[in-house]
Amino acid sequence: MAFSSLLIIIFFLFVSIIIPISHSIPFIVLHGIGDKCSNKGMRKFTKYLSDNSGAKGYCIEIGNGGWDSWFMSLEEQSQIVCNKVKKMKELKEGFNFVGLSQGNLIGRAVVEFCDGAPPVKNFISLGGPHAGIASVPLCGSGIWCILADDIMKLGIYSDAVQNSLAPSGYIKIPNDIPNYLEHCKFLPKLNNERPDARNSTYKERFSSLENLVLIMFEDDKVLVPKETAWFGYYPDGEFEPVLPPQQTKLYIEDWIGLRRLDEGGRVQFIKVEGGHLGISYSDAKKYIVPYLEEEQQQPLQFGLQSKHVSWSLAYRK
Repeated sequence: MAFSSLLIIIFFLFVSIIIPISHSIPFIVLHGIGDKCSNKGMRKFTKYLSDNSGAKGYCIEIGNGGWDSWFMSLEEQSQIVCNKVKKMKELKEGFNFVGLSQGNLIGRAVVEFCDGAPPVKNFISLGGPHAGIASVPLCGSGIWCILADDIMKLGIYSDAVQNSLAPSGYIKIPNDIPNYLEHCKFLPKLNNERPDARNSTYKERFSSLENLVLIMFEDDKVLVPKETAWFGYYPDGEFEPVLPPQQTKLYIEDWIGLRRLDEGGRVQFIKVEGGHLGISYSDAKKYIVPYLEEEQQQPLQFGLQSKHVSWSLAYRK
């Protein structure tokens, strides 16, 4: 009996040594402006990523979704998501972010500002206005758009607009940079743009990501310029040309760690066909799913050297 038990123990130790331990971490989806998690498109998108990656996905809602995505400040929206991710036991070992449009800025705020949050491994951004936008997102003639237009007439950098219209938090008018830096309440802080208020903690947290995937849409007419999805933007004081990310001050002086990530081979700049957020299933499977798939850790060693090489997401870029 004792001999049999010893054989069983040896067997399990052997298995632990030669077989890598695999696990999948969950992912969070943050939708864009005017959308909500309960909408068919969002439910279908989240399920598609989950079915194809094997990872559990959660779309986190902020308030009532569509209305609050327009008329709740980004500071408030980010704090709501921060509180929710800290309460989710499913995320305690870490998670991945999938952001859509404005949702990317909220996701980045969680990475940079949210004290005590679980670690974010991979950040996949679809059409994110990371460097700002030079005009208000295209809207239409609905009641929300009429209200947004009326609010903007008060002055985009006024306290009234900054506190009540979410996109005002990342509108960056190239020929009004001093006003933007002083009065815009969200993006200058997120991008560590204010020279007298740069926070090394924000940079350290953002640059700790394992992978940053930046997806730009070739025919994007919502983001102006579309290159903001890659952190590209206009030079201060000018509306042309659009600078590639590597030529911006944010990158050169490395205010948030983007350059550190890029030089470490952890940033993917990807361009896909289609309009804003119009990603195809094939492109989603090619560029998003690999960063959500099951991870495999190195096998337990118990003092022995194993020749097994674990599969890494780095091979799936």
